Amino acid sequence: MPQQSTPSAGRLLYVEADGGSRGNPGVAGYGALVRDPDTGAVLDIDAQPLGRASNNVAEYSGMIAGLRMARQIDPDAAVHVRLDSKLVVEQMSGRWKIKHADMQKLAAEARAILPAGQVTYEWIPRAKNKDADLLSNEAMDAGASGTAWVKETSGIKVTGAAPTSASAPAPTTAPDAGPIAPGARETEPAGAAAPAGVVPPRRRGRLHHVEIWVGDLEVARSSLGWLFQELGYDVSGEWSEGTSYQGAGEYLVLESGPHVRASGHDRLSPGLNHMAFHAGSRAEVDALTEAARSRGFALLFADRHPFAGGRNHYAAYLEAPNGFEVELVAEPA
Repeated sequence: MPQQSTPSAGRLLYVEADGGSRGNPGVAGYGALVRDPDTGAVLDIDAQPLGRASNNVAEYSGMIAGLRMARQIDPDAAVHVRLDSKLVVEQMSGRWKIKHADMQKLAAEARAILPAGQVTYEWIPRAKNKDADLLSNEAMDAGASGTAWVKETSGIKVTGAAPTSASAPAPTTAPDAGPIAPGARETEPAGAAAPAGVVPPRRRGRLHHVEIWVGDLEVARSSLGWLFQELGYDVSGEWSEGTSYQGAGEYLVLESGPHVRASGHDRLSPGLNHMAFHAGSRAEVDALTEAARSRGFALLFADRHPFAGGRNHYAAYLEAPNGFEVELVAEPA
């Protein structure tokens, strides 16, 4: 029986996940599945090699994959996560402190997938986690051989169809940002999860997260972090050397620490020049630009604002106090 009660709202889904590392760190991979607890049917599976990683990273990665599958099947379901990693269960349940920065970021990513009240965690013996264990070993085998894991040839089969949730989000089409002007960068916003029964677009090649190293974390939190939240990102994790901000799919990280060199960011040097965000209507871009300037952001290309990116591209180019450039792009008029 579960060690703690599951949430009462919505129907119940089980997530079973596992991860492993041959060498710790070494060739790593995870496996995860979503099960209907009433019928025992497997509703979906996932497994992926992770390259060289630790066992704990693989365990967390499996749990994250399982939570995302459960959210896609039914975003309102109560989700009960069953793992054979005592460490992950105790940390995610809040009973053990998470000390390692990498684990803090992974835990924050997991907690941002579904509301906390919908998810509970249970430790189970490895013998009761055989399906997820098999999936994780398939992923590690694939990683060791340099091949991709193939769902169709997995030893674990999807045996039940996931009922379509009445509240599942419908596919959305992102607004067209208009013609891309010289120097501008086109972004591909994350869409809503596909309803059950619809094959979602593949994740390979899509943006997963962006990690920004900064010299002064407090300055970054009060400038870039503020802007991320104004744009709809939520703080999903905070630790002594960083903060993570969860978006619709991808997430952003501001991080400092002993590994960050003392030299500041120079947007004109080789490397990342700027990040561009959809920022709503022209009026919303204007309002956010003024608010940002009051917090120390500088307006770039002021003589050509708001069409510095081209006559059909309404946007504000701003430089944060720490030198990072962001672009706020308006929807087409």
